[in-house]
Amino acid sequence: MSLWTLVILTIAGCYVFKLAGYLVPERVLAHPGIRRAVELLPVALLAALVVVEAIADGRHIRLDGPRLAGFAAGALAVWRRAPFLVIVVVAGATAALLRLA
Repeated sequence: MSLWTLVILTIAGCYVFKLAGYLVPERVLAHPGIRRAVELLPVALLAALVVVEAIADGRHIRLDGPRLAGFAAGALAVWRRAPFLVIVVVAGATAALLRLA
């Protein structure tokens, strides 16, 4: 199977998955448990992505100081309820400055 075949299948799969979200009946989403899960799922997926990117480098776990310090600074900014752009800048600047030093 070629790389382009995989790319096209991935695109089609994403489109079908997105379309399926529009086809879910409203009564299913009206259930409080389902609604809560639908609201929290993107947050959980984003948090998982951030953690994986913070400790992994390709296929290997890599715990380097500047990356973890940037993650910690970003987490502290989240805890202090900073705006999203401030969180990104604080985390990036922390990691960049530590790599520079």
